[in-house]
Amino acid sequence: MFCQQRTFVIITILTKRLLLSFIYCMSTIKILGIDFYNGSVKDVVNELKSGGFMVVPSGPGLKSIKEEPTYYRSLRSADIAIADSGYMALIWNLFNAQKVNRISGLEFLKVFFADKAVQTSKFVLADPTANDSEINRTFLNSQGFNIKPENSHVAPMYTKGNIADPVLLAKIEEQRPDYVLLNIGGGTQEILGAYLRKNLSYKPAIICTGAAIAFLTGRQADVPMWADKLYLGWLVRCVHKPKVFIPRYFDAFPLFLLLVKYGKRAPLAV
Repeated sequence: MFCQQRTFVIITILTKRLLLSFIYCMSTIKILGIDFYNGSVKDVVNELKSGGFMVVPSGPGLKSIKEEPTYYRSLRSADIAIADSGYMALIWNLFNAQKVNRISGLEFLKVFFADKAVQTSKFVLADPTANDSEINRTFLNSQGFNIKPENSHVAPMYTKGNIADPVLLAKIEEQRPDYVLLNIGGGTQEILGAYLRKNLSYKPAIICTGAAIAFLTGRQADVPMWADKLYLGWLVRCVHKPKVFIPRYFDAFPLFLLLVKYGKRAPLAV
């Protein structure tokens, strides 16, 4: 009798996992070989409550994937990728019948930080500077979180080709947070996130939203949600810091050629 009950429990668990995997596959759309999540932002937040590695690739980042195989490999290894790039979403939706649902990093963070279960969870933050760490902690604590200085990690200057952080890895293992929030630069944080997922002994949610938190703390231009929904966040940023963002967005133009040439296919074997 016990063996029958145990077998039933095992079959139930396996069936549930297979069903969840099927539902997830139905909720993704492959673009440039990357499985982008095509559900709602609330679905993403709920998915991450079970752990996982999430990336939010930008247009300038995506245009470089042929020249940056390690970065591209980290994007493809993610459990969840959201379509933050309005440029990519516009081009894709213009030329393809199956549309991608754009979820910006800003929209994600607003919904994520408003979730009551998330607010009572344990966090480790990785930030580019000590000043950023203090500003981010102050902001999050004002939103109902309990982030202490020991929950923050100031990222070093990583060497290209060897992006690893054993100090951060040890901090996460010691504190065992539910969420690891990587607030560092795109192109680096994704590789770091893949490194953490590979080497950690458990499965927290590793979230690579980069500087998106700075839109909420006031460190970057305040992007109204209507502008974000209309794919005009880039315009707000360009007006706020034209010398920084205008060249960056012009630099993303080759992404158009990649999308037209490869579509769903991976442009690089990794």
